[in-house]
Amino acid sequence: MTPRIDWADLPAAARNAVEECSGTVLVVEPIADGLTCAMAARLVTGAGAFFVKGVPVEDGRGCAAQRWELAVNSQVRSASPALRWQVVADGWDLLVFDHVEGEHADLSRPSDRELVAGVLRSVQGVTAPAGVPSFADRFADVLDADQLSLLSGGSLLHTDTNPHNLLVGEERCWIVDWAMPAAGPAWVDVAYTTVRLMEADVSAGEALDWSGQFSSWREADPAAVEAFVTGVCRQWEARVGVAGARPSNVRFAALLGATVAAR
Repeated sequence: MTPRIDWADLPAAARNAVEECSGTVLVVEPIADGLTCAMAARLVTGAGAFFVKGVPVEDGRGCAAQRWELAVNSQVRSASPALRWQVVADGWDLLVFDHVEGEHADLSRPSDRELVAGVLRSVQGVTAPAGVPSFADRFADVLDADQLSLLSGGSLLHTDTNPHNLLVGEERCWIVDWAMPAAGPAWVDVAYTTVRLMEADVSAGEALDWSGQFSSWREADPAAVEAFVTGVCRQWEARVGVAGARPSNVRFAALLGATVAAR
């Protein structure tokens, strides 16, 4: 996780630049969640409540993540808080979003799963903007050309629908932190989220039943799903070893059960 600093520790010029957009900050609530930013907080101003996140400009990886959020936000306004301003000042790159009231999704709860399904449906038909990286390219080191071709597509993917990136309110859910978008088949985010359900101790059968409500998943090419599972499992094994990867890989392999049943 990137080391965190507080709002008050930002250079005065950076804070002033944000306030020129948002209005004078009256209340600051630090936010500890998130892996890619060095500073995150809820700001209350005379104009309303905002969420601000930022990284030092010398953090190349962090700035790249911020650029992707900037690039795709207009495409996902139905699912994500609106990005209002980007502020680059005194060595900091800061993004200011509308603040939304919600808690991290508890995927063990059927009510949360229903709201998560609703927000995923809202972005299933979104086309990836030009320049968004290909999802298939993530597996270039572990899959052959034929397998990679099965993972091509033009849908905008989030690719990290873990519960910290799913904020559940009273009547809806938001997907936040679009720092790792990709262009690929629409079913990919459904598959990732189905595995997250299993991580929340939802049985594989119940999780696969949940995924069946998405037409993209029902119509997914079984060979493409197999390529996806193979790529993910090989990468996990390379990263943490066969034994360390086994629990996660078992969950991903369960996705193949649905495609076998569909044949």
